[in-house]
Amino acid sequence: ACSSHPRFVLQVPPSRTGLKPQETQLLTSGGGIMSNKGWWAPPEGEDSVSEKLLRKTRESPLVPVGLGGCLVVAAYRIYRLKARGSTKMSIHLIHTRVAAQACAVGAIMLGAVYTMYRDYCKRAAQDAGEK
Repeated sequence: ACSSHPRFVLQVPPSRTGLKPQETQLLTSGGGIMSNKGWWAPPEGEDSVSEKLLRKTRESPLVPVGLGGCLVVAAYRIYRLKARGSTKMSIHLIHTRVAAQACAVGAIMLGAVYTMYRDYCKRAAQDAGEK
């Protein structure tokens, strides 16, 4: 943190926060939500942001693909902004939004088709194993 800015601490009585006195001390002593180090640390027992992202990516791998597609479309359309010719800015932005949404919806559809195919293959393998 910058030393030229004073640090303000808002002190609210525990009766107004609904917290027990030991919980209030935990929050203000740096063991909770915000620490005195100046960055956010997840509470104990919770995953960090990168671990949570990796876990979510393993659970549904096409979400990052859709997000990446949206970012690529947006970057390309921003790059092509100067070469839009006589097209109005609002029309250019609408086309950018539609293309980015198409990437997201396409990823969702691919995920749905993959899930249906996977479930169908599992069901077909179970039916063949029962016979």
